[in-house]
Formats: sequence, C-alpha cells, structure tokens
Amino acid sequence: QLQLVESGGGLVQPGGSLRLSCTTSASQFTLRNYNIAWFRQAPGKEREGVSCISNKDGRTYYADSVKGRFTISRDNAKNTVYLQMNTLKPEDTAVYYCASEYGRASCGLGYEYDYWGQGTQVTVSS
Repeated sequence: QLQLVESGGGLVQPGGSLRLSCTTSASQFTLRNYNIAWFRQAPGKEREGVSCISNKDGRTYYADSVKGRFTISRDNAKNTVYLQMNTLKPEDTAVYYCASEYGRASCGLGYEYDYWGQGTQVTVSS
C-alpha cells in the first residue's frame, strides 16, 4: 500500500512562504507514476482541492484561490512532490494533505484519490 508523508508545514506570518513536501517511505513506489494532488481543510470548512500535477503530461491545475501564489512541482530524483506557497494569507490556514491516484490520464481537483497522507498543519498568523 502506498504511504504518503507530508512535511514542511508550520507557522508563518502573512506574506511569508512555505514549501510543503510529499513523499513516500515505500521504496517500491515511484511518485512520478501517480497523479498527485494537494488538498486542504480548515476548521468548519469543506475539504478544498488546492493543486495537482499529472504524471502523464506534467500538467498542473490550481484552485482559483491560490493561482499565482502556489506552485506544484516534482523532483523525481528525490521521489518528492512539492507545493511552494508564497504570499501566504490567513485564509490559507489549514491542514494540507497530499493524495495520489493511479490510472487516470490527468489529475483533477474534483476526482477521487486513492491514498492520502496524514496531513501537515499550515498556520498563517501575525
């Protein structure tokens, strides 16, 4: 079973930056073969798709709320997917989850994902 691990969350001031990482401790899995997405969930709110990157063509998608501020990327040599978050706002505060899917031609923020990490807390506050 694919096990995803998120890291890089923390406390940051508004306007600051964080880089989240998604990887796996299971060496038999190569994340480049999976569609990878980042989701987030804030208290009292529904889970929101933030960004995803396709394994087939490398296409990326972003929620309107983060376009121009967040960037998703892969480092295949490190078997890691990153979410670079810039110009962070208090409304970005949430638990961020990495998720994977295998089989679809492209990623999407409205699709079902098979495996999920435990999440990493991002808090944007003065």
